[in-house]
Amino acid sequence: MALTHEPTAPYHSAQDALRLLETVARRSTGVTDAELVRETGFGAQRLTSLLRMLRREGYVEQAVDGAYVAGAALGRLGSAHGRERALGEKLQQTLDRLRDSVGAAVYMSRYIDGEVHVTRHAESPAAPAVHEWVDFRSSAHASAVGKSLLGQLDLNGRRDHLARHKMVRLTSRTITSEKALLSRLDAHPPTVPVLDLQEYAVGTVCAAVPITAGSAVGCLALSLPVEDAHRLRQAADRLNRGAAPVLLSLAI
Repeated sequence: MALTHEPTAPYHSAQDALRLLETVARRSTGVTDAELVRETGFGAQRLTSLLRMLRREGYVEQAVDGAYVAGAALGRLGSAHGRERALGEKLQQTLDRLRDSVGAAVYMSRYIDGEVHVTRHAESPAAPAVHEWVDFRSSAHASAVGKSLLGQLDLNGRRDHLARHKMVRLTSRTITSEKALLSRLDAHPPTVPVLDLQEYAVGTVCAAVPITAGSAVGCLALSLPVEDAHRLRQAADRLNRGAAPVLLSLAI
């Protein structure tokens, strides 16, 4: 199975943040803003933005003298002992923060061994998760998550998936034509969120953005009740901007 996804803005942000983090980690006694600018080549505005994200995520801390040093979160993820648990906790904290930022339930999904898997999610009474009335693994053609994941596969990978999962009609808006779906996936720009406007479930709208981590196929998604559909695109853009910390955690 080949991939077709292209690097997105969150991917580039995560790569820049990782480069900056590596620079900080090499300097056990701390490194100043001026030294970071000189060593990374980032402009002052870009550096400030990246440092803000790294400090918020706990990967970098600022000492009393103003120098930057590696933070506690980096130490936990960098340790072989308990790394998986620390990564899970870190990802959940990031998803919880995203949920509150976008005002919607959020989901982290992966395409593993030919199947759609929602691996982690964050919901709350104010941001309830979508009711999984049809298994997400068999409804990729109808959901934002599924379409985002399929969109990152090549044509053979997409056809293989659709051959194993019949495109059944879930609502009056569900695409059931393989040709129509493949055409839509092929034409969709990788940097634009994929939308589900009541295609999976009546009363729910969703959006998904790809997360490119090595060769893995994944995405972040959100769901909203249809009465909040007017917020969908803005929430999707905010979700996309907030994807970099997730990618960074996966890359460390």
